[in-house]
Amino acid sequence: MPGKGDRGGKKEKPRDAKGTLIRILSYLKEYGPAVIALTICAFISNVGSLLGPGFAGKAISAAGAGKGLVDFDKVFHYAGLMLAAYLFGGIMAFLVNIGMMRVSRRIVRRMRKDVFDKLMTLPVGFFDRNQAGDIISRVSYDIDVLGTSLSTDVIQIITSVVTVVGSFVMMCVISLPMVTCMVITLPIAVGYTRYMGKRTRPRYSRRSAAYGRMNGFVEEMFTGQKTILAYAYENGVCREFSAINHAAADAYRDADSLGMTMGPTIGFINNLGLSLIGLAGALFYFLGIVDLGQISSFVLYSRKFSNPINEIANIINEIYSALAAAERVFRLLDEPEETKDIYGAKVLGQVEGDVQMKEVAFGYVPEKPILHNLNLSARPGQTIAIVGHTGAGKTTIINLLMRFYDVDSGAIYVDGNEIRRVTRDSLRRTYAMVLQDTWVFYGTIYDNIAYGKEGASMEEVVEAAKAARIHNYIMQLPRGYDTIISEDGGNISKGQKQLLTIARAMLYDTNMLILDEATSNVDTGTERQVQQAMRRLMAGKTCFVIAHRLSTIQNADRILVVDHGDVVEQGTHEELMAEKGHYYKLYASQFE
Repeated sequence: MPGKGDRGGKKEKPRDAKGTLIRILSYLKEYGPAVIALTICAFISNVGSLLGPGFAGKAISAAGAGKGLVDFDKVFHYAGLMLAAYLFGGIMAFLVNIGMMRVSRRIVRRMRKDVFDKLMTLPVGFFDRNQAGDIISRVSYDIDVLGTSLSTDVIQIITSVVTVVGSFVMMCVISLPMVTCMVITLPIAVGYTRYMGKRTRPRYSRRSAAYGRMNGFVEEMFTGQKTILAYAYENGVCREFSAINHAAADAYRDADSLGMTMGPTIGFINNLGLSLIGLAGALFYFLGIVDLGQISSFVLYSRKFSNPINEIANIINEIYSALAAAERVFRLLDEPEETKDIYGAKVLGQVEGDVQMKEVAFGYVPEKPILHNLNLSARPGQTIAIVGHTGAGKTTIINLLMRFYDVDSGAIYVDGNEIRRVTRDSLRRTYAMVLQDTWVFYGTIYDNIAYGKEGASMEEVVEAAKAARIHNYIMQLPRGYDTIISEDGGNISKGQKQLLTIARAMLYDTNMLILDEATSNVDTGTERQVQQAMRRLMAGKTCFVIAHRLSTIQNADRILVVDHGDVVEQGTHEELMAEKGHYYKLYASQFE
């Protein structure tokens, strides 16, 4: 996660636009028949529109080209054909746009599913390194940008290419000499578009990254709103957001200010070509090479030829923005997943709860080890308390037991099975877990307690709630266990959220339990009651307890004192107090 000092300042390097485009096309391939049909319809639509200028020129010629020789039958005939051609082209274009919108919506839905499925396979370290807001930005904003581009820009490019090619062919049929006027300005327009494309693409990449950082900061501040108010730091947060918002606005300005020059510049080049056509047409008319009807048709085709180029120059900015957004999505999809289970990995069933850590060394960063040759032994049914100063490595031990991270050296065993040789899913199912950072979701209280145990009955949920000393509170609510908890539990207290998570763990049928400061948010009286209930309901189960309040773990079968990644002391509460070492000092410091 970036620190405050580098928010909004990080610059994204240009990425492989060609490779990104190929990956986008791979999503389109699934709907190949529909895209091909829409492309054919777009082609037919443009062919209809391309016939219009030809009919217009013939109508002008039938009018006698100003010489009084008007053939009204032919004029109305060609005018009617022109109207029919434009009407047919418009209807087909409407149907193509509707069809492409549906295809793009399905692609967006599939891409969001792919991203969400990917997030479920990523290791914990990915979420430790990346802001939640930035991840959300990729799932929502970036995919929306890509979806909008697919629904509008793809068909527009297809129709533009058909229009440009068709108009060029028709102009060649009308007058090859006049086509040379287009040849003069066309290379200038193409060269300018390619040059500007190379300059704008990296700027759109930086814009997407800046928006991701801004979303990450906003999500972070909303989560910590109460802390901000408690410390009266509103002005400081506003200053930080102002800087990040300014950086995002600068990135937006840098991308769009340059990109917006493309349309007018291409328009100027096309108008220059039109002026040359007018001069050449006048000359060829006086020489008798072309008549006014041909000149009129040629001018209309030249506009049809140049307008798509102008439109492409305008939508090229949207395309680069979509490519930059797609790159961020694909980078997430390319993130390394949790290492796969080895071939033939064992599936753990109901375990007895014998856990051994032997000579374990680990560091989140290889050059900065946290645990050094750590040994731990937990027999079935024992309660192991892990204590120590902040940063000593207590939570790291839990992360390794659950295989959120793998050890750098040494090994961990459950019932004699080295955990890297069993499936992650079955290993994690052997533990019930209550963390200091409580998590509840939008849903009923019943759903939150029953989470993780499919098909749990109401009786089982109520029994767990009673054991966690939260049943009485639930029954005071208007709808009892059917009461809806708002997002992130905003309508209940932090202590009540923690009791719900404790009830959830009690309901989970497993022989091993992890409690990481599980009662830190409840009052002392409730804590005693919950501890008594835990001892009664978790009897015979292996428990790992991390606690800062040492009064809560005095009855543990063994207490491990961790200091700078090493177990410096272990024993019962009485044994450690008698040694008057690290544990004695920790205990004494809490009661002085």
